[in-house]
Amino acid sequence: MWKFYTSESVSEGHPDKLADFISDSVLDEFLRQEPTSRVAVETLLTTGMAVVAGEVTAHQAHVDVQRTVRDAVMQVGYTRANYGFDAEYSAVLVSIHEQSPEIAGGVNHSEEWRAMSDEERARPENRFSEVGAGDQGLMFGYATDETPELMPLPISLAHKLTRRLAELRKAGTLPYLRPDAKAQVTVVRDGEPHEATQTFIDTVVISTQHSEDVTQEQIRADMLQHVIREVIPAELLRPETKYFINPSGRFVIGGPHGDTGLTGRKIIVDTYGGAVPHGGGAFSGKDPTKVDRSAAYYARYIAKNVVAAGLARRVLVEVAYAIGRAHPVSLRVDTYGTGLISDEQLAELVAVHFDARPQAIIAELELQRPIYAQTAAYGHFGRPEFPWEQTPKAAALRQAAKLPANP
Repeated sequence: MWKFYTSESVSEGHPDKLADFISDSVLDEFLRQEPTSRVAVETLLTTGMAVVAGEVTAHQAHVDVQRTVRDAVMQVGYTRANYGFDAEYSAVLVSIHEQSPEIAGGVNHSEEWRAMSDEERARPENRFSEVGAGDQGLMFGYATDETPELMPLPISLAHKLTRRLAELRKAGTLPYLRPDAKAQVTVVRDGEPHEATQTFIDTVVISTQHSEDVTQEQIRADMLQHVIREVIPAELLRPETKYFINPSGRFVIGGPHGDTGLTGRKIIVDTYGGAVPHGGGAFSGKDPTKVDRSAAYYARYIAKNVVAAGLARRVLVEVAYAIGRAHPVSLRVDTYGTGLISDEQLAELVAVHFDARPQAIIAELELQRPIYAQTAAYGHFGRPEFPWEQTPKAAALRQAAKLPANP
């Protein structure tokens, strides 16, 4: 039975992604000055205005938020007043206050930590129990062997298309391109990803902002030649593959001038393109004590190590927390029937080899660093520069499962 799988990506100049980038740029600047900063910042964008609001607790960092915002906008490419939003002349409003002391109390000292004696706190196994989760919630991580980066094929291709558009714009290869853009890819398979014997592209959609003096015919020809055929392997394209290039017609007005932008509004673009569930929490603008972000990264880290170990072809990891508690309240592993051992056995292995307490996640992945602005566009997963994309535990997992080493 043929199955259709669709995912989308939006460029760094899309108003929602620009909002994410601004929020993460502010976060990075606080972490650069004070790695233990507590930050939860969100951005609203509209014509000629950026509003940055949230909670920050930092004792030594002194961040010029307005300058950080303007530098971020400049980097993305909104550099002209006629774009309706630009780095130097748009208004920047800032409303930031300290984190609620009630939330901070549960994060600074978890429920488990408060219940321990001084002797118990000194034990090595409890060294990561002091910090509690910054909120309740459930987070998902996923990995699949359908691409080299262990990501679903539709979202992987969609991100590559929007990244290619940005490269061509910044290099001046297609000088009429503007920062705002979207891409969407529909993949067709004869069954589930791990079972399919045939895979091809049914539909590609690209909408790109452009200058006034270019024809739609030129845009279509360039998108086919310089973007689609450069990104998508030829064997996945068929004569019947459908291409929709700027299907609404003109796309001159874009970015925050064309649509309001908000931090955290592209959570499916940020993760797995709809291939698996999402817990609901957004990532950008949040420091790693917020498990919405750090635990989602760690769940991906677990899932990727499991697939890299050859223990499953696909795996979904779900972890859930209660605010103010260090240990997760639940952990679930689902291999969709592709596991070499049972899901229950695999969950037990994961519990032994991975410590999902927030403080342990932060320490293992070294998350109190200014690494977040680069996550804001083109997905938080599937990119080798991020620590949660590494697979150092794959060999140990395979050995613990009593399976021979990978050839």
